[in-house]
Amino acid sequence: MTGTKLKVTVLYDLWEEEPAEEQEEAPPPRKRKGQKKRKKKPVKHDREEIFEALVKLGHEPSYHVLDGRPQSLLSLAKSSADLIFNLTESYAGDDTKEMHVAAFLDILDIPFTGAGPHAVILAQDKSIAKKMFAFYGIKSPYFATSYRGTIDHAHDIAFPLIVKPTSEDGSIGIGADSVVNSVKELMERISYIQSEFDSPALIEEYIEGREIYAAILGSYETAHALPLVELDLSRLPKGVPRIASQDVKFEKDTEAYKLTKSAIAEDLDEETETRLTEIAVKAYRAVKLRDYGRIDMRLSSKGEIYVIEANPNPWLSSGQEFAMAARKSGLSYTQMIGEIVDLAMARYA
Repeated sequence: MTGTKLKVTVLYDLWEEEPAEEQEEAPPPRKRKGQKKRKKKPVKHDREEIFEALVKLGHEPSYHVLDGRPQSLLSLAKSSADLIFNLTESYAGDDTKEMHVAAFLDILDIPFTGAGPHAVILAQDKSIAKKMFAFYGIKSPYFATSYRGTIDHAHDIAFPLIVKPTSEDGSIGIGADSVVNSVKELMERISYIQSEFDSPALIEEYIEGREIYAAILGSYETAHALPLVELDLSRLPKGVPRIASQDVKFEKDTEAYKLTKSAIAEDLDEETETRLTEIAVKAYRAVKLRDYGRIDMRLSSKGEIYVIEANPNPWLSSGQEFAMAARKSGLSYTQMIGEIVDLAMARYA
């Protein structure tokens, strides 16, 4: 890792949301005699963990928040940082503008980590990504896209199908009702996607199988997969689709969240593991990701591998899949952040 001390700005986005409705606070539970108050360990944001890692690496980190106001962009343009550690996922709450943040940094020649603007749009629009995968001979589920009665693309798809927004990430718009088995259910779900997200609906053949994630580090030339991680969906109740829904991924109070977990995929044979990692690296390159990314795949009972999507700049929290894979490879969290910094700086050398 570089021994040069760098000024690194951790860039993230916040925006003003609708104020939550006021709720009457319930009285605290009566404390039993002799009962000690437990201190809850505060949950750190990934930006805080990254900041701490940068300090440990000998760099000089700072924060900059994009809050949707032009002033936050103007002050970013005046940044004297050697590197921007880009964690933005939207601008002013609009995640379709994620690519514009990368383009803004690009046009100003400000060095930054992660995907460039073209990679963000290629990966974020799942229908475009799937066309790129097809061009490079990478298998992904057959699909169609529909928006306001217009069909952009259509394979000859068969039920069951899964319907989701084309350009949302973080499992937004994906729930138990996303898997459909009839034309009626399909039409209802397409209508929901279009009205709720004003987005084309991506209609894919549903692939039953294991959910496998490949964390990738590296440039186009040096890209390599870290140990594979599996999101175990096998304990979901009978009748509940085995998909990485928003409940499964983020809603901690739901049964789906409590019954599922991610862990290193330990029981894959060597040939299957090799195929998964090779396909993941190929998909990473197909949509021009760089520095780091995550490729989500399905492994069917027949051993067929389908790429579901590519994730630029995936979540780097120490408890999430990317950091989990890095630990298994022998990298500490600090070393993982150092690798990403070095990869980005090498691009601007």
